[in-house]
Amino acid sequence: MGEIYSPGKLMLTSEYFAVDGALVLAVPTKLGQEFFFEEKHDGKSIVFWEAYHQNKLWLKAVIDYKNWQILETNITSSAEFILKTLQNVQNLSETKFKNTTTYLLKTNLQFPPDYGLGSSSTLMNNLAEWAQIDPFHLNSISLGGSGYDIAVAHAKSAVLFQNKPEIHFEKVDFNPSFKNELIFIHLNQKQDSREAINLYKSKLKSQNLIDEFSDLTRNILMCNELDKFSELIMLHEQNISDFIKIPTVKSLFFADCAKFVKSLGAWGGDFVMSAKFEGFEDYFWGKGFTTIFEWDGLIDC
Repeated sequence: MGEIYSPGKLMLTSEYFAVDGALVLAVPTKLGQEFFFEEKHDGKSIVFWEAYHQNKLWLKAVIDYKNWQILETNITSSAEFILKTLQNVQNLSETKFKNTTTYLLKTNLQFPPDYGLGSSSTLMNNLAEWAQIDPFHLNSISLGGSGYDIAVAHAKSAVLFQNKPEIHFEKVDFNPSFKNELIFIHLNQKQDSREAINLYKSKLKSQNLIDEFSDLTRNILMCNELDKFSELIMLHEQNISDFIKIPTVKSLFFADCAKFVKSLGAWGGDFVMSAKFEGFEDYFWGKGFTTIFEWDGLIDC
């Protein structure tokens, strides 16, 4: 049985504006998704699909890919998504789902799905690597989005990413001297990023505004002082808040926090980033947010 692995991701800058070509800084996480595959040349044209969440079976599906029918499943809607995605793989691949081979495919998501670290993007990248197809193309026709999360999963590194005028990304060394002062807090819910992006897309934005976020990304990447980093992060938060007309996460939940608090990705859920201060664990626990990671416990760069 073969195995492929893709890391999860956190988007540190240019959320929302990424879809319009703003420069993004994103980092890989130590938790990701495993993909196991085996092929049997038995003439049956069947896919046996199993998806695990932290080694516990979540989705099981048996798919006839000759006729593209779900023969068995425990979650119909999720099996339908897998079927459509595998159809996309067939259309893009020169070898997969082209004959009568039976495929035994298994995934294992290493983090809870409500963490928002990229359960779908890691799946797209794993499938693309297995089928030797373009992961950005597979992601575009299966899910949509800017593609930054695919870049992280593919590069297995911190990246600078831009999707306009065309997709471009480069590995970068994001290793700030103050990284051990940074913390990541889960907000106990997962945000619907597609819904959030649709809200953003409904608003008119200028190229100058997009360029401002690209400049902020460059400055944040180069920053090596926590105080300056904090200033840039707070400016970034306020600029997005002013544009999308949604209060910052700090003003909503952490107005009395001694440090900055920054949303990561679509606002309203998933993780936020902050910095350590005296009693920070008691502070966040007291507000009901008990999942707190330090840099070395979550980030893989």
